[in-house]
Amino acid sequence: MHQQKGKKILFYFFLLIFLGSITNIKFNNFDLHYIKKINVSGLDKKNNENISSSLKNFYFQNIFFVNSHDIQKIIDSNNLIENYKITKKYPSTLDIKVNKTKFIAKIKKNENIFIVGTNGKLLNNNSLNSDLPFIFGNPDVKEILLLKKIIDQSKFSFDEVRKLYYFKSERWDIEFNNKIFIKLPTKNVKETLNTIFRLNKNINTKKVKVYDARVTNQIIIND
Repeated sequence: MHQQKGKKILFYFFLLIFLGSITNIKFNNFDLHYIKKINVSGLDKKNNENISSSLKNFYFQNIFFVNSHDIQKIIDSNNLIENYKITKKYPSTLDIKVNKTKFIAKIKKNENIFIVGTNGKLLNNNSLNSDLPFIFGNPDVKEILLLKKIIDQSKFSFDEVRKLYYFKSERWDIEFNNKIFIKLPTKNVKETLNTIFRLNKNINTKKVKVYDARVTNQIIIND
């Protein structure tokens, strides 16, 4: 009886050592999956490095359990970025591919000039881009993006816009590069633009300067 108990105890003792060894091996392999490299691409070298530096706190975190939401918050705080993709390359690398936002206009706010991005954010105007249209007034960025979408869906193109004027009544005036000036209504903007586009093709545009469509179902043409 004592011999059987002794054999059982010895058996469990070696089993415990064996299982412990397996667990240690697993944990040792698991430790190899710490993040050791973060690659950022899609912007210029300086901005790629700035983003990579802002993520330095994630180095030596386990790649399996790293909090993706925390990484996303940091990336989303960069106004240059339109969208991005995070890829985990095992065992220890994060690849972050970003797409730069497109600049569509300039606007003055609080005595400073900003660039409007298609990501809905305002960027500091470090280098003035004279090719972008200037916005007068104080529209919300969402309203600017909506107008751009409407113009691009019409027969006109936003690339042809020189200046934009926004009014508190939520109405826009548009000046194009060819000096055609359109006073838009508050509603049916796309339909109005298409009507004016057709009119503009059928009349002597050298004399026409202003299309006034502020009154419903009426377009007044002035030279």
